[in-house]
Amino acid sequence: MNRPLTLAFVLGLSLVAPASAETGKEDLKRYCTGDATTYCGGLDPAGEEMKACFTKHRKDLSENCRRAIDAYTATGGK
Repeated sequence: MNRPLTLAFVLGLSLVAPASAETGKEDLKRYCTGDATTYCGGLDPAGEEMKACFTKHRKDLSENCRRAIDAYTATGGK
């Protein structure tokens, strides 16, 4: 790969990564808010208690919420 093409590729990746991270958080909000209210109401959404609650109720969560959690986790929670 020549240098300008390599630079363009790396720059392109750096522009996509922040959007992907934001999308992951938005997907969690979109697909897990109802489940959070149903199974973990009253807990801080950003707290460890919420994470523990979602782990405890994993089988009860909606398919879309489970997928959003898996995708978010696969990106390192970013």
